[in-house]
Amino acid sequence: MGIVKISDDLHDQIRLSSSAMSRSINAQAEHWLRVGQLAENHPHLNYAGICALLLAHARKADEEGLSAAAAPVRLVGSKA
Repeated sequence: MGIVKISDDLHDQIRLSSSAMSRSINAQAEHWLRVGQLAENHPHLNYAGICALLLAHARKADEEGLSAAAAPVRLVGSKA
C-alpha cells in the first residue's frame, strides 16, 4: 500500500461521491482508479461496458471462491 497525493478539490469530490455511493473514501478512489485504468486500456468500452467487465470478473472470482479484490481484473497485455 502506498500514499497518493491528490488535490483538495479531488479529495472533496471523492468524499462526496463516496457518501452518495455508500463506499469508503478509499473504496471510491480505488473504484475510480480501476475504471480509469480499464478505460485507458479498453478505449472501445463505454462506462456501461467497463461495469459489465467488472461484474463478469466479480462473478468469475466468486465462482472460484475468491474475492474480486483478491483477483484484480487483468488488463490488456498484462502477464501478472
